[in-house]
Amino acid sequence: MLRYTLRQLEYFVAVGEAGSIARASERINVSSPSISAAITQLEQEFGLPLFVRQHAQGLSLTQGGRQMLDQARTVLREAAVMMDIAGDISGTVRGPMAVGCLVTFAQIVLPTLRRGFEAAYPDVRLRQHELNQLEIFSALRRSEIDVALTYDLEVPADLRFEPLLTLPPFALMAEDHPLADAPQVTVEQLRDHPMVLLDLPLSSDYFLSFFDQAGVRPVVAERTRDMAVMRSMVGNGFGYSIANVRPLNPLSPDGNPLRFIPIAGPVRPLQMGLLMARDAAKTNTVRAFGDHARAAVAQGGWPSIGAIAVTTP
Repeated sequence: MLRYTLRQLEYFVAVGEAGSIARASERINVSSPSISAAITQLEQEFGLPLFVRQHAQGLSLTQGGRQMLDQARTVLREAAVMMDIAGDISGTVRGPMAVGCLVTFAQIVLPTLRRGFEAAYPDVRLRQHELNQLEIFSALRRSEIDVALTYDLEVPADLRFEPLLTLPPFALMAEDHPLADAPQVTVEQLRDHPMVLLDLPLSSDYFLSFFDQAGVRPVVAERTRDMAVMRSMVGNGFGYSIANVRPLNPLSPDGNPLRFIPIAGPVRPLQMGLLMARDAAKTNTVRAFGDHARAAVAQGGWPSIGAIAVTTP
């Protein structure tokens, strides 16, 4: 007779991925005592320690805990499949779903989309993950997420991408930058000015490819992996940067005015869309999430990027 629940396994996986009960609590919005009690109950039921308690560093999985974590993920995936089968039979959308989102625009797009989806489908338990592009590929392949919102950057053949929006690139500048008043700029005009590069996997290659295609080299003065830090550095005059998603207001996080100037010439726009495993759209929850995202785009549900976004045909 089973003496543990799927909910306890969910808490176990959350702690195993987060590395601490406090971070897992924030991620899944469950109190720390509830999670701690679930872990203790699982360890008692299995008869083995799942974590090593380290006061300064949080929790680390034991060797047995790592094996159990892999199996717990498998059990939860199979349980989700059962929910999908039940949903197909009953015509309902319910059960757990994990959604990934590219970290560069997660704060602009995902919370609004998630709120509307959860309101439409209250029986779905959604968890979100902010990841870079390579982390999204890995999480999809390992079934740690069911679907992701991301760009069409180097999408592997074993995954399927469905475009939602076309986003042309633009240059971000402080209002006193020498090119700040230009209606548009070219790569050739940018090449001699200091650049603050958003240095994320594949994203940086995309931005630098503009200069490679033009046969020029940018002056990369600063690098950062954080979108907000990049905007603040631009606002404080450390250089221009390049992005595809415009923030909600024309200020850096620390309050400095920014200019957003289209980049002219043969620079490839990015497609923002849904990325998933080849057979993921067969599940009710993923189908419903895709339909919800497409409806949000059609209804102008992402006003913060609407000024530069073009709906795909």
